[in-house]
Amino acid sequence: MSRLISNTVHILENDQDAINAAYQVADFALEGRNIRDQTRQLPFEEVSLFSQKGLGGLRIPKKYGGAEVSNKTLAHVFRIINKADSSLGQIPQNQIALLNMINLMGTEQQKQFIFTEILNGKRLANGGPERNTKDSKTLNTKLHFENGKYLITGQKFYSTGSSFADWLAIKAVHPEGHVVLTIINRHSQGIEVINDWNGFGQRTTSSGTIILDQVEVDPFLIFDERILAQETNYRGAFSQLLQVAIDVGIAEAAFADTLSTVSKARPIIDANVDKASFEHYTLQEVGRSQILLDAAILLLDEAADYLDELDALGEVSAEQAGLASIKVAEAKIYANDAALLISEKLLELGGSRSSLSEHNLDQHWRNARVHTLHDPVRWKFHALGDYYLNNKLPARHAWI
Repeated sequence: MSRLISNTVHILENDQDAINAAYQVADFALEGRNIRDQTRQLPFEEVSLFSQKGLGGLRIPKKYGGAEVSNKTLAHVFRIINKADSSLGQIPQNQIALLNMINLMGTEQQKQFIFTEILNGKRLANGGPERNTKDSKTLNTKLHFENGKYLITGQKFYSTGSSFADWLAIKAVHPEGHVVLTIINRHSQGIEVINDWNGFGQRTTSSGTIILDQVEVDPFLIFDERILAQETNYRGAFSQLLQVAIDVGIAEAAFADTLSTVSKARPIIDANVDKASFEHYTLQEVGRSQILLDAAILLLDEAADYLDELDALGEVSAEQAGLASIKVAEAKIYANDAALLISEKLLELGGSRSSLSEHNLDQHWRNARVHTLHDPVRWKFHALGDYYLNNKLPARHAWI
């Protein structure tokens, strides 16, 4: 269903305003979710509505004109939107995390410029990861200085949201050898955005290729990432909080569909009941799913509350930043399990008819499986064990 999107961008006033806006975007997104997923149709109108409602800048500090909502509200907003459509919900996740990084390492002039662009409805997409490197931190993309200009050349993948972006956040190796984050106009000469993401889940996130061929970079929009290591911060926990909220939203969607699907399913003949919703084993599994989902939500809220406590402090210690990552990791483990297990149980309890393509119920498991690959929980368990047994603080990066 099409909707005329206003050119006027709403400026969020407070946390409740952000939650109300999230429900409006979610209601619109849900209408066409299944068709978009089945046909890989990108959600241009839905992304535009997200920006028009002011949600792109919901965490921008108040001194720059943003609402600076709490981390708990941020998590709630992402749960709401990802319950409706987790592809749509993943798209702005990188923007929110990138704006947090810019707030940590940018000058006042840089922050004022970028934050104003976002508050005016412009969008920022990720261009960090690359294919065929030894790990996700290794970069082949280079920034070089030639004829008085900074130029960047390279190729990116997993560039979520790039088709909808006004600005691209491109990580590259500086001529001096360190990593920088560059903010580049999406329509600059030498940039090609290719929507070639073909994952079986999160199908409409536009997480494909960006090709950069001698693209000019404004020196004003080059950020030295070494600054992030100079002062203790919890940007990794903040980034992961968003990932947890995405998984919880997927789990909530799967559980809602479980309730409606089981109510229509036929009982197994041995149960000797009139409806599948009366089957003893079905009741048991639905109860297990509800408890798992409740635990994931509670741990997410607890982690968000702790980040809000740290926000209030301003400066934090290494121990406090480490505990933030631990709390978010605990939430991530339960969110991972809730998203995967509930979406799988939906198909089991729904019976054979739940596998029909017309219902598109498999999307929840597909989305959960693909999204949870970003930061596998096996390393969350490792970090937790090392922390509680050996008092070792977790690594400081965006994946823990």
